Amino acid sequence: MQKPLLYTYRRCPYAMRARMALLVAGIGFDAHEVSLRDKSPEMLARSPKGSVPVMLLPDGSVLEQSWDIMCWALNRAATKSWWEPAQSIENLNWLARNDGLFKHHLDRYKYPERYHETDRDGHRESALSAFLKPLNSRLEQSSFLGGHEPCATDLALFPFVRQFAAVEPDWFELLQITALQTWLANWLSSPLFVRCMHKLPGQTTVLFPPLGH
Repeated sequence: MQKPLLYTYRRCPYAMRARMALLVAGIGFDAHEVSLRDKSPEMLARSPKGSVPVMLLPDGSVLEQSWDIMCWALNRAATKSWWEPAQSIENLNWLARNDGLFKHHLDRYKYPERYHETDRDGHRESALSAFLKPLNSRLEQSSFLGGHEPCATDLALFPFVRQFAAVEPDWFELLQITALQTWLANWLSSPLFVRCMHKLPGQTTVLFPPLGH
C-alpha cells in the first residue's frame, strides 16, 4: 500500500505536531525534509502556500494544514481517545489561543529582528500572562489537556511551548509555573518526541515507520 508523503521541516512546530500525530496513530509515512531556502518544486506544485507541513495522501489529495493532518491521522477508532477530547469547546479554545495570540507573541519574542520589534520583553510577558500562566492553571487540574491521558490538543500545543521555553531556558526554569514545566519536561523526554525529532538527510525522502519499529 502506498504511504502518505509528508513535506516537513524538523524544527517547525506545525510540522512537529503533524509528525507526532502520525506516529501516535501508528501510520508509516514517507517524510521529505524541506529546505526553507530551496523549497521543493514538487511541494510548491501541490501546495503554493510554500510552508510545511504538507501531506500528499495515497488517493492524491493534499492536506495543507497541520490540524487537518492531525485529524486525518487520529480521527479513527484506534485513536479516538486522542481525538475526541480535543473536540471539546475548551480544548478547541486552547488550540485557537495557541495558534493565534500565543503564536503572535512568541514570534515577536523569539524573532524580534524579523518583525522589527522594539518591545521583545513586552511580548514575552504578554505570552506568559495571557497564555502560559492560564495553561499552567489548567494543567494543575489534570496532568494533560485530555485529562489523565494526553489528547491531540497536548500534541498541538507542546511544540510551541517548547519553542518559547528554549529562547531563554534559564529564565523559563525560574518561573512559578510548575505544572506546565512538568508537562513540558514529560513531553521532551518521551519516546514519541525523540522519534519525532529523528534527523533526516536534507532534501531526501525517507520512510518514517510507525512508532516502536
